[in-house]
Amino acid sequence: MIEDIKQDAEERMGKSVSSLLDAFKRVRTGRANPAILDNISVDYYGTATPIAQAANVIVEDGRTLAINPWEKAMVTVIERAILKSDLGLNPNTSGDTIRLHMPMLTEETRKDFIKLARSEAEKGRVSIRNIRRDANGSIKELLKEKMISEDEERGGEDQIQKLTDKFIAEVDAHLAQKEKDLMQV
Repeated sequence: MIEDIKQDAEERMGKSVSSLLDAFKRVRTGRANPAILDNISVDYYGTATPIAQAANVIVEDGRTLAINPWEKAMVTVIERAILKSDLGLNPNTSGDTIRLHMPMLTEETRKDFIKLARSEAEKGRVSIRNIRRDANGSIKELLKEKMISEDEERGGEDQIQKLTDKFIAEVDAHLAQKEKDLMQV
């Protein structure tokens, strides 16, 4: 029973970390990365579709993304979607290709992006702690129903705490790497 609770908590904590990594992909560094377009959807035959599913997105060089829509009619739709997004990028179109040039980050924007990354990391930590609270509550419930002993309860809570510490350390490591990426000029 405690092992089931531990496995469930580990699975949920892993999902919290992967959610954090997805959030970090949306925080723009100075380099071109197709993942920054993941949250931008375009109307493709009446369906909201991510740009990556309506066009080929490639990194041309360190600071430029090239977007080649599958259909010529999608060029203006994709341009409008990028302009409406909060990325602060201006698409340049030449024929069927849309180019996004990533501007150099100023010191101020780097610090703002670091604040955003720290905020996302804190949300991840809070999520992991909430999962720990739920797991410990489930263990206490088993004790209350006399399905486990007090020693098993303490052992289970210790295992959950070790799991929590492991995943929070993982969040901190990912945050440190993102901060390092953001501070590179």
